[in-house]
Amino acid sequence: MQDISYPADTKTVTLPSGAKIAYLDRGAGPYTLVFLHGLGANLKAWQKNVDSLSAHYRCIALDLPGYGKSGKGDYPYGMAFFAGAVRAFCDTLDLQNVVLVGHSMGGQVALTMTLADTSRLAKLVLIAPAGIETFSSAEAVWLKTVYTSAVIQNTPPEQIRKNFLINFYQWPEDAEFMYEDRMFLRETAEYLDWCEMLPKCVASMLDEPVFDKLEEISLPSLILFGENDALIPNTFLHKNLTTAQIAELAHSKIPGSQLRQIPECGHFVQWEQAEKTNRAIRDFLAN
Repeated sequence: MQDISYPADTKTVTLPSGAKIAYLDRGAGPYTLVFLHGLGANLKAWQKNVDSLSAHYRCIALDLPGYGKSGKGDYPYGMAFFAGAVRAFCDTLDLQNVVLVGHSMGGQVALTMTLADTSRLAKLVLIAPAGIETFSSAEAVWLKTVYTSAVIQNTPPEQIRKNFLINFYQWPEDAEFMYEDRMFLRETAEYLDWCEMLPKCVASMLDEPVFDKLEEISLPSLILFGENDALIPNTFLHKNLTTAQIAELAHSKIPGSQLRQIPECGHFVQWEQAEKTNRAIRDFLAN
């Protein structure tokens, strides 16, 4: 993806496994915030947050393996794999006082890592996290059959745009690069592998659940949801559930957690309501 515009100060580091991780590293402060993007996204999803929060903290936004400018390979793409890669990344850079900030799938990665090892971690920020809404075995099978590599490859541009729109309460013009980058990716040699990777990520969110272990979370945790999230809960399978119910469920399960629900905001909370997100994180870290 050499031709997709990326921040000029993007770096890469090679993990002991040989995997290369692309990342932004800005600012300094008492905490190191490590931002984990969601399904189909990359580190650019955090630009508005890194720009603001790096005035107060060290901010590191990375591309998970297989995404963006990080290394591609025959990896077992999934929650435990991503969590292990993030842990190895933190070890390689010897990061201390880490605050994991995960959005959507990145939220489930953050939960998976936290449940495995908290030795480098100080706090946890979950933004519209996956892993709270649960699915029956039959529902999981159905989701895997409708979200396949072939379906992704054959999605026409107008539907791709609609898929981006549903992430927001109101489409922000400054999010247009997300659609443009996806259109560019479709024309690259990497696109087929990318289309093969995404269903593995979805399958692993279903096959590597965290919900039953949420009560084991011992870190101070902040949970953010947009009140108008159109992706959580799944509106096809769980018509009777609301976003507020999922948010409250996360809050009730994670001991001592704080919950903020942001009005006029969809699933892509940290982009659509960046200032409110940044303020909520600053307030959380100040206490």
